Amino acid sequence: MSFNRKEQRTRRHMRLRQRVNGTAERPRMAICISNKHMYVQFIDDSAMNTLASTSTLKEAKPCNLETAKLVGEQAASVAKEKGISIVVVDRGGFKFHGRVKQIVEAATAAGLKISERAAEKAEEAK
Repeated sequence: MSFNRKEQRTRRHMRLRQRVNGTAERPRMAICISNKHMYVQFIDDSAMNTLASTSTLKEAKPCNLETAKLVGEQAASVAKEKGISIVVVDRGGFKFHGRVKQIVEAATAAGLKISERAAEKAEEAK
């Protein structure tokens, strides 16, 4: 049984979604990356509602690490405007490296928390 790349990514994403679930207090930060654009959404799965989103659709920038960093910072600012401070990351079946990793790191550097343990460590450091 052989699957093509798209089917493999979909299977990884479904396997991941069994564990990752967003709520109103801690929404799911869903990341999707295509060859041309990058998308980030903050989703409340219990209400089946998208709380906030950002992407590179309006900008004609290359889909590289520098743009991924900008998208991560932009996602964190959009989340803060909506009152979101802590999220659970959904990498969408993609490997956690490259552009996906850059988006998450930029969002956490801009003040978004991805785990309660990291939030506690940050408070202890202050």
